Amino acid sequence: MDSKNTAWHDMGVVALAAQLHNRQVSAVELAQHFLARIRQRQDLAAFLAIDEEVTLAQSRAQDKALAAGKAGPLAGVPIAHKDVFVTQDFPTSAASQMLAGYRSPFDATIVANLAAAGSVSLGKLSCDEFAMGSANESAAVPAIGLDAPQPVRNPWDTARVPGGSSGGSAAAVAAGLAPGATASDTGGSIRQPAALCGITGIKPTYGRASRFGMIAYASSLDQAGVMARSAADCALLLSCLCGPDVERDSTSLDMPAEDFTRALSGSIECLRIGVPREFFADGLAPDVRAAIEAALKEYEKLGARLVDISLPRTDLAVPVYYIISPAEASSNLARLDGVRYGHRARDYTDLLDMYKKSRSEAFGEEVKRRIMIGTYVLSEGYYDAYYLQAQRLRRMIADDLQQAFTQCDVIAGPVSPSVAWPIGAKTDPLATYLADIYTLPASLAGLPAMSLPAGFGAHGLPVGLQLIGNHFGEARLLNVAHRLQQATDFHLRRPATA
Repeated sequence: MDSKNTAWHDMGVVALAAQLHNRQVSAVELAQHFLARIRQRQDLAAFLAIDEEVTLAQSRAQDKALAAGKAGPLAGVPIAHKDVFVTQDFPTSAASQMLAGYRSPFDATIVANLAAAGSVSLGKLSCDEFAMGSANESAAVPAIGLDAPQPVRNPWDTARVPGGSSGGSAAAVAAGLAPGATASDTGGSIRQPAALCGITGIKPTYGRASRFGMIAYASSLDQAGVMARSAADCALLLSCLCGPDVERDSTSLDMPAEDFTRALSGSIECLRIGVPREFFADGLAPDVRAAIEAALKEYEKLGARLVDISLPRTDLAVPVYYIISPAEASSNLARLDGVRYGHRARDYTDLLDMYKKSRSEAFGEEVKRRIMIGTYVLSEGYYDAYYLQAQRLRRMIADDLQQAFTQCDVIAGPVSPSVAWPIGAKTDPLATYLADIYTLPASLAGLPAMSLPAGFGAHGLPVGLQLIGNHFGEARLLNVAHRLQQATDFHLRRPATA
């Protein structure tokens, strides 16, 4: 590998797009470089599927578009997709045996939008099964080069988790296997792995990005987004990914696509940053607290003003989320019964026996747990007591955030209570659920939110700063993140093995 090639995987989306448009590198050269790196780092278990012929064919088409002067903003830029977005050219399984080997006859809208902008697909990325998890330890499909399913590994310390559920996306970007990736966020699945892997990730306002072609977990919470090295990279990717899709997605907003790069370098002088006191209570690790407080001080140097705010129902976000999301999961996954869709058991005695065996064989333990919780809270006699009450509290949590935005422009705090933990260390599901406490309020309220590198904590592991904006405030969030990244270099640092 020559020095020129070594630099490509250290470049972000914006820099690579510029090199491609200036004809300093071809799309085929870039694709070959990243495919070679993916093969070299199969130990990370980040990729579930690649197809070099498909990727190189897409690259050659983009080289022709570049030569003809008809290239899109992402022409030739290689990216990879989380395995919950269906694709024609690669299998889609949601990392579950239930859908192992499934081939979609169409592309998810966000995949098609990025391809229309010229991106080249490197393949599909691992995740927790059906995006249910916070550690990416529950993928039930083997990653490329491996004989059995394995947890995705954090490039900063391969004995530790990358976070979840978009752990494959985060690990791939952090290790330099892809300059950018798609991901999904239901309760923090973009922000938490981005934080634990030291990269930047953003989920837009609910409805900004189409969910058509996204394998549903919890439909009122699921949202597509992106991960990359920097806020500038995410702004370019998100501009190409978002847009109305009202004819195919009933939750899509009828709003025109927006250029989220337009205000990246704007001043943040006098910006009011709300700091929720509940985000800094007991349970936040001292090393994470120190990194977040240092980042907030950096914002003060840039002219922003910190405002003490309260989100009084923060502690209710965990039980509310873990009632609503399992309820929606139990409904969404009911179709996977071995008849209409999904794995069918080989041996059974009658229809009921086939249902039981098909679902028992193909769903993993965490998916079964959430289906059972969801079915219980939706059952007669418990619906009012649990599900309806959770929906009322969800409204109150959203109201708390709107009240906070009367005092501040953006909200800032930690993403995760701790840095990445060792694989297998958390065997109690409740322990992982509680670790979602800082990301769940924005998810329940449908607000845009992101994570950006804010320093390093125990064992030299990355810490992420969370920024939450009001509805349709993506451009403002990216501006605030970009200004911190202009003043710091945390987003430029790489794992020793990358």
